[in-house]
Amino acid sequence: MSYTLRGRIESRLAALVLPLAACCALSAALHRWWPLELCGLMVAVGVALDLQLYHRLLRYQPGWVALPLGLLELGLMLALVHALGLEAPVVPALLLFAAAWAVAQGLGQAGFPVLRLSYATDGGELGRIGIVSGAAVIAMLASAGGYWWYRLPPVVHLSAGVHQGPLVIDRRERLVGDRGAVVRGGIVVRANGVTIKNVTVVGGENGIEIDDVADVVLDGVTVSGFELDGIHVRRTAVTIKNCEIDALGNTYAQGIDISYASDKRDSHVMGCTVVGGQEGIVTHFSNASLMDNRVSRTTLRGISMTEMSMGMVEGNEVRDATGVGILCNDHSMCMIEKNSVIGTKRVPGSEWTGGYGVLVAYSSEGELRDNALGANPRPYGAIVDSTLSSR
Repeated sequence: MSYTLRGRIESRLAALVLPLAACCALSAALHRWWPLELCGLMVAVGVALDLQLYHRLLRYQPGWVALPLGLLELGLMLALVHALGLEAPVVPALLLFAAAWAVAQGLGQAGFPVLRLSYATDGGELGRIGIVSGAAVIAMLASAGGYWWYRLPPVVHLSAGVHQGPLVIDRRERLVGDRGAVVRGGIVVRANGVTIKNVTVVGGENGIEIDDVADVVLDGVTVSGFELDGIHVRRTAVTIKNCEIDALGNTYAQGIDISYASDKRDSHVMGCTVVGGQEGIVTHFSNASLMDNRVSRTTLRGISMTEMSMGMVEGNEVRDATGVGILCNDHSMCMIEKNSVIGTKRVPGSEWTGGYGVLVAYSSEGELRDNALGANPRPYGAIVDSTLSSR
């Protein structure tokens, strides 16, 4: 079929009306934005390719080309989801894209030619149907964007200087620190939908404490001088990115502890630097992705997934840990990929302090891929009914 540019755009938008409506319903049912974000990306990617690539290269488009073009669009979608940091679960996202693609093919091959008998000779143009469909897509996206804007939490600016804590946040808000903003004595989060950005926290039993809330984001926080945990998370799925945690001199501290959230969404820790303490990043009975972090000089373990945790440990650098660099323990399931573990110290007397780069223990399952573990007394090991595989 030979499409006109208008025909491509009208066919594209008309085919996306039903998937976009389904995304709106799914977002409302799940109370999550990712279905609408994915549908918005489908619209943006598809229209951009129609304008910049397809119209120029495919004056005539045979039916079989729909499959490779669909794979191209899927690849671009996945790249954008990763680049934008969208928290879309992989399998539902793929199913959503596949359903939208199937609807588009069904309408293009059968639906539109029946609705408009001159569809093929008009180059895919739909007349009034195209205008109404395009308006419907724009209206749905505009309405969703307006609702998103309306639902944005208020922004609270924390001025430069020292603010005495503990600072308790008991409402939905974005706390943004000006340059030099310091909270002494810790921050306690007691509300859903809280974001804390660019704030330095000094002291407190826990530097930042988050317990039994939802949709919390920590971005660019710096934590030091705490007694127990730099970031202490219980029964909450969190996103923590670009943080700095200093536990040097505190032998028994933990940098980030995420625990007892297996019934919540996945937590994410990305791009953080943790120095010192007993453990750098640890999860207990939680689902998490720990990616692109730097952990060093811990006294027991660098990164741990334990107590029936499940998730991904990817792209991290662990240096000069005592005992174990990365641990998967106690009935946990861990995918350990593209990490670099260097200089783990061996302490005589126990397998648990044996200088392992990666250790899988106590009925756990670890899967290794593309890790650099050679610069340790023991690159990897599996003990106490555990399995360790590689791809």
